[in-house]
Amino acid sequence: MKLVKPKKFLGQHFLKDLKVAQDIADTVDILPELPILEVGPGMGVLTQFLVKKEREVKVVEVDYESVSYLREAYPSLENQIIEDDFLKMNLKRVFDDKPFILTGNYPYNISSQIFFKMLENKDLIPCCTGMIQKEVAERIASNPGKKAYGILSVLIQAWYKVEYLFTVSEQVFNPPPKVKSAVIRMTRNETTELGCDEKLFKLVVKTTFNQRRKTLRNSIKPILGKDCPLTQDPIFNKRPEQLSVNEFIDLTNKVEKELEVQQAK
Repeated sequence: MKLVKPKKFLGQHFLKDLKVAQDIADTVDILPELPILEVGPGMGVLTQFLVKKEREVKVVEVDYESVSYLREAYPSLENQIIEDDFLKMNLKRVFDDKPFILTGNYPYNISSQIFFKMLENKDLIPCCTGMIQKEVAERIASNPGKKAYGILSVLIQAWYKVEYLFTVSEQVFNPPPKVKSAVIRMTRNETTELGCDEKLFKLVVKTTFNQRRKTLRNSIKPILGKDCPLTQDPIFNKRPEQLSVNEFIDLTNKVEKELEVQQAK
């Protein structure tokens, strides 16, 4: 059986350590009743452990060469292999609109996009686990006040409990990446409604972090305009990385009221 050559343009780094693969596969056991969707299985190093979980497993792979390999190596997966781009898929169709666990050894170059898609489908994905670049994992898991705290931290933590599980050496991959990796698990928290306009919440978070070194008074200008009286509120003396998720929700509500006042003039 011909092995798949890792493709740089797809961000492929194939895991070769079976112990690490087993440990990643076991992160899905927190919700043992749900089916599993694995993103980017490559040659199936993680898949081989997932299919032993005695529940439905599907894999989505965009690389035709990997798809051919998987079909030959895992004949039991024949009807469970989705040859598609995960970022373009309608996730409601994967398990007939039923919830599932998302997992994988995610391509570094699209991991953030994968998690934004997870957020768009948060009601379908009560748990997401997997391996990503260590720096991105630290960002997602970071607390307010830390340098790593940013857009991904706030948007994901608004809806998910984040666990940084373990670090993975670059030496267990082919080819070895230039950075360390980490395995994380994100499990839906009890939030069903943010208590603010979700679209505006995302805009406020992204706009303020785009100029993260500035105080909110300055970084919020693209939304509120210059010399807005609302910015005299003490919260605007802070920088975005100092705000908790709840403080961002409060800020969003204040911004929404101010925008309504401006529109009424």
